[in-house]
Amino acid sequence: MQFFRYLLFILIILLGCSANPLLAATPRIAVASNFAHAMKSLAAQYKKESGQEIVLAFGSTGKHYAQIYHGAPFDAFFAADVRHPRLLEEKGIGIQGSRFTYAIGQLALWSASKGFVDDAGRVLQQGGFRHLAIANPKLAPYGLAARQVLQGRQLFTTLESRLIFGENISQTYQFIASGNAELGFVAWPQLKRPNHTIQGSYWLVPQNLYTPIEQQALLLTDNRVARDFIHFVQSPVGQKIILAHGYTLAKK
Repeated sequence: MQFFRYLLFILIILLGCSANPLLAATPRIAVASNFAHAMKSLAAQYKKESGQEIVLAFGSTGKHYAQIYHGAPFDAFFAADVRHPRLLEEKGIGIQGSRFTYAIGQLALWSASKGFVDDAGRVLQQGGFRHLAIANPKLAPYGLAARQVLQGRQLFTTLESRLIFGENISQTYQFIASGNAELGFVAWPQLKRPNHTIQGSYWLVPQNLYTPIEQQALLLTDNRVARDFIHFVQSPVGQKIILAHGYTLAKK
């Protein structure tokens, strides 16, 4: 009799799990480094509302693209540009028609030292620094935007010997925060975060100096939690969180 009670107990547990399949399918999501703080807030709020965990992997958009193209088991991709999600979709990777713009990013020139960066970026011409950090333009859209700003001011060739390249925008931020570079180009949302005081000095780069950083996401599998999470990101609650982290939203 005790044995049959044990079997009944196990059956009840299994039925309980199958009754809520969302809780049994934890998705893995590849996320561009610049969106780390916002994504952590989104995932935390989603868990609060749904009880569901989201596994996050942060890195450069270029590297994530290569991993996904070669079969890495991600269920969704939040990139820092349009190009890489579109390429995956064109190659038949991902759920067709699921690609959308989740945020518009902004670029900032930042130094951890107060008064080092002026509000027009003239410090770049003045050249009173040894190292300028930018993300690798081949891998990170924010690095590409930084190169466009330097080229637009005819400074890229002049400053090329002083550039140090981060693999992604998070590493670039660390180069500056640690003092290995006196200044550098970072994502504005890395500086402007809820309940966070911006340290040092910065120049919020006018958006007409670089190609707009439109950030798109792509659902890669038909994972039900990943799909539900994307709906949450697009909801008023999700969009409010994105705006609070220094991004703007695409015009509808």
